[in-house]
Amino acid sequence: MNKEKHVVVIYPHPDDESFGAAGTITQFRKQGVPVTYLCGTLGEMGRNMGNPIIANRETVPEIRKKELINACKLLDIDLHLLGYRDKTLEFEDVTEVALHIKSLLEKLQPSLVITHYPDHAVHPDHNALGRAAIEAVRLMDENLRPTVWAQAITNTAYEDLGKPDIVYDVEPYFDQKMAAIQAHKTQASGILSGFKRKDKSNESLREIALERLGKEAFYIWDFKS
Repeated sequence: MNKEKHVVVIYPHPDDESFGAAGTITQFRKQGVPVTYLCGTLGEMGRNMGNPIIANRETVPEIRKKELINACKLLDIDLHLLGYRDKTLEFEDVTEVALHIKSLLEKLQPSLVITHYPDHAVHPDHNALGRAAIEAVRLMDENLRPTVWAQAITNTAYEDLGKPDIVYDVEPYFDQKMAAIQAHKTQASGILSGFKRKDKSNESLREIALERLGKEAFYIWDFKS
């Protein structure tokens, strides 16, 4: 892993940073590299309310915000909320969102931006914010542009895009990743329980999660193509 000056992670929801890139983030922090998370929304339209239930439609935004703050403290990263509404990012003007993000990137001056790969990120919010984040970097002065790592999570990503440029085995940092995931109490149990397999009922939660989340892969965005 190259030594970066400052890493900015741009995803739309609380928990995207933990499920998607917590191992990579932890590696950077171990190197002393500052990391800032620009989180698009509070995930207020999500259906998971905890197991047992700890939230409802009225309380979930504030609860998810607190969970996000706790996860960011565990990962030792700075947090900036972009203030958009969950499940509406695809309807925002891409250029307006890009200019918003660009203004923040010009202040933070990162050497690396991590975001979702547009059209290969499953959720419309993921695709939309990934597209805006990449556009924000494209609009920057070419001499000041950070590198962009785009995370593709569709089942056809390898087939459509080829092998990722960067793949990190984050097992050495997986305890930190699991702690960050589990800080998102409304989301963690529901999502992780979906990983369980009937034919391997003796697997521990950590083993199940490690198999699914133990590698973090990224494509380096080519602004010249």
